[in-house]
Amino acid sequence: MIQSTMRRLAPNGKSPGDMHQLLVGTVAPRPIAFVSTLDANGNANLAPYSFFNVVSTQPAMLAFAPVLRGSDGTAKDTLQNLRETKEAVINVVTEPIVRQMAVTSIQYPPGVDEFTKSGLTPIPSELVKPARVKESPVHFECTLHDIISFGDKGGAGQLVICRVELMHLADRIFDEKDRIDPHQIDLMGRMGRAFYTRASGDAIHRIYQASNKLSIGYEALPETIRHSSVLTGNELGQLAGLHERPSFQKLDELRKDIGEPFPKGEALHLRIREALIQGDLELAGQLAFLETSENSETEET
Repeated sequence: MIQSTMRRLAPNGKSPGDMHQLLVGTVAPRPIAFVSTLDANGNANLAPYSFFNVVSTQPAMLAFAPVLRGSDGTAKDTLQNLRETKEAVINVVTEPIVRQMAVTSIQYPPGVDEFTKSGLTPIPSELVKPARVKESPVHFECTLHDIISFGDKGGAGQLVICRVELMHLADRIFDEKDRIDPHQIDLMGRMGRAFYTRASGDAIHRIYQASNKLSIGYEALPETIRHSSVLTGNELGQLAGLHERPSFQKLDELRKDIGEPFPKGEALHLRIREALIQGDLELAGQLAFLETSENSETEET
């Protein structure tokens, strides 16, 4: 368990710039909405927003939050365009286009076409007027559902909620089970300051925990396991996620397989870690309860 002193910071005690950096540096990584809009005169705009997420599946809704600029709270072009035209295309940002995306984050004057500045290719949408980004593997054609304002000063977020009317998805991002393959879609995430993260390769980890089955929980683990100096919080979390405690019959069978003397203390905990590394959660769970009392009809009931 990592121990450290904690800083106490109240939002109203920090400058807007410092507060922004603290928030975006700690609430991360964040997906990036690559938003294409048109102004009232038909001029294209393309800009990235990392205050972005899916907020509903039925109906399908995405939300992103442009932040007002300057002391006077000037609205970004995307926000102004949505107020005028009520339509947008939200594209995803992948590793092959992340540097071109960065070019579109520059504050160009209104009316400048970021497709041209970045070298990205606009292609027609089907249901809305703003263009899609050809180089992005996913496009969401959207109509404006609502804008919720959190203030009118610089730094105040304007939560834009968009209804997804149509999706376009590249065939190459699907796996053999027709599900999105994170390695093929190769998304980028935003961190604080100039930091980004790539959500593919070794950065991807599979963590499966059935949400529709109760687990035994941390408190059900033997005390020696809970206070282990060997096992990490993540390893204890895997054990706590077991759906049931191993039966005494299983524990007796394991004792016989291992033979006497069976490992105890740190040696046992290292065996548990080895089983977890090998992906054998059932064995790890049995080892965790190996030092519990012997099998008896009374105890098992």
